[in-house]
Amino acid sequence: MRVLVLTHQDFTPPESLDGLTDREITPWKTEYDVLSALEELGHETRFLGGVSELPAIRQVIEEWKPDIAFNLLEEFRGEEMYVPFVLGYLDLMNIPFTGCRPSSLLLVDDKPLAKKVLRYHRIPLPDFALFPRGRAVKRPKRLDFPLIVKSSQMHGSVGIAQSSVVEDDDSLRERVRYVHEKLGTGAIAEQFIEGRELYMGILGNRRLETFPIWEIKFENLADGAHAIATERVKWDTDYQEKRGITTDRAEIPDEVARRIDRLSRRVYRILELNGYARMDFRLKPDGTLYLLEPNPNPDLACDEDFSLSAEAGGVKYGALIRRILSLGIRHHREGR
Repeated sequence: MRVLVLTHQDFTPPESLDGLTDREITPWKTEYDVLSALEELGHETRFLGGVSELPAIRQVIEEWKPDIAFNLLEEFRGEEMYVPFVLGYLDLMNIPFTGCRPSSLLLVDDKPLAKKVLRYHRIPLPDFALFPRGRAVKRPKRLDFPLIVKSSQMHGSVGIAQSSVVEDDDSLRERVRYVHEKLGTGAIAEQFIEGRELYMGILGNRRLETFPIWEIKFENLADGAHAIATERVKWDTDYQEKRGITTDRAEIPDEVARRIDRLSRRVYRILELNGYARMDFRLKPDGTLYLLEPNPNPDLACDEDFSLSAEAGGVKYGALIRRILSLGIRHHREGR
């Protein structure tokens, strides 16, 4: 097939990784891995990065006539919230695309709204409060410390640091102000759950397949540091090595694994996700389970959590990319 790969201009990969360091590779590792897999599968590919106008996408589609678009977009015109509209544009042009449908992606990208929908369905979530920009920061009495403060829109741990965990109202106001001013979004403060961080990958449209549960492990954190997936933990390879941060298959009781599997499938269907997704959980020492957030279109690099857990479940990387393509085409044919 002809596969049009959509992504950010800064993530354009070179033809070879020879002589490059992990730090240099990290920004576009996913794009390189996906492109390599597509070419090994025999597909003809074209890379389209950094587009800021829809007519540019239309021009490529009309001239090259791709069979499907492989969506690796994390933002459009500098905003994550615009990505669903790009996918809607592809829908209007009758072009299949990989990953989550626009309506569900739009819902999940609005974290407060997604949390309200999931709470209505009695999904176990940490208690939370929203602090929009331009309003005074007043903590609801029901919301007890410690809390963790995050952006209400951004994903990929952007803006999350050790200082995101706050223990008093002054620290809460300071961190919310940081999110408002530095990230330019609203802020969410949610109950901080001390425990293990677990991930479950899901593949499918109507029939779902779940992969072995993965866990992020912290072997050498600084004294007093919280075991959370900060921006440095997620993206800084030197920091990962220094602090012994790794991910691997989780060793948990079968009963807990079954609970995570059932809950992941339920959330996937409540939000009407399709293609593939990852569910992020926190497991307290007493066995209490909380959904942190659903993650549609998670990182597809061959050495990231989703792909590694898929391989542990018997789906090698090339087969994973092939199935993601097939699911995109099938979703388009069956109707949105």
